[in-house]
Amino acid sequence: MTVPFIGPEAEASLDWIALTDALAAGHALPRAEIGDTFLYRGGDTMLSRAAWIDGLGSLVKTATIFPGNRGTPPINGAVSLFSDGDGTLAAMLDFHLVTKWKTAGDSLLAARRLARPDSGRILIVGSGTVAASLRTAYAAAFPEAVFEVWSRDPDRARAFAAAHDAEAVTDLAHTVPRADIVTCATMTTDPLIRGEWLRPGQHLDLIGAYRPDMREADDACLRRSRVFVDSRDTVLDHIGELKIPLAAGVVTPADVVADYYDLASFDRDPNDITLFKNGGGAHLDLMTARHVLDRVG
Repeated sequence: MTVPFIGPEAEASLDWIALTDALAAGHALPRAEIGDTFLYRGGDTMLSRAAWIDGLGSLVKTATIFPGNRGTPPINGAVSLFSDGDGTLAAMLDFHLVTKWKTAGDSLLAARRLARPDSGRILIVGSGTVAASLRTAYAAAFPEAVFEVWSRDPDRARAFAAAHDAEAVTDLAHTVPRADIVTCATMTTDPLIRGEWLRPGQHLDLIGAYRPDMREADDACLRRSRVFVDSRDTVLDHIGELKIPLAAGVVTPADVVADYYDLASFDRDPNDITLFKNGGGAHLDLMTARHVLDRVG
């Protein structure tokens, strides 16, 4: 039997709203069994994630993250999707396809439930590959929104803005307070977003941190917000965004309102500040890969 390979051409069959609905449906199935392995060499990371969801199948995704790459994408890898019925290989999927749709779709599901439906100004912090997918994903749910982009490199912000119908900004302290949604996709280890800048009614989406030493938002952001995560299992003990403040006693596990296995608790008062940490996880890759296969199959 020939195992199908699903490449970037599958994007023509996908849309962001349907994906978020599939992610929500996936969390109504039995809780995923997951296993993560992290290997480090200096600033480089190899991350292998596996997941099995009864009724959906299993998946192994390996990512190599080399921030110093020049001329080669900093993130690469491979995705294998296995049948739930007999364990045979059901498909190989393009790593970048699955990662793009899983990562932005993960954040969009939270924003559809936690951000104000009338959000009219969205700030993207970061100007890389993930930022580009966030621009298209958020536009699907907030089609009337104006987009702004900030980058440490103003030239990159201007280039991103020109390519993606956005406005480049240079001052986070000025821009963050006026945004309805702030979505961050950087590789910083030192927090960029300060809690003193936040205002009632905002939604803060944190994506970039994936290592124990990485954070995009400071302690005050956590103290002022209702905090949500996609998965307690993959975030709290593994990613600095929560791991560091938890260890310091800034917040406790009880301060995390819910993860996606309690989607009914993803709600807000109009004056809440909501904070969502997108930590990813192979179970989300599995839900995404299965959805992609179903759409193109």
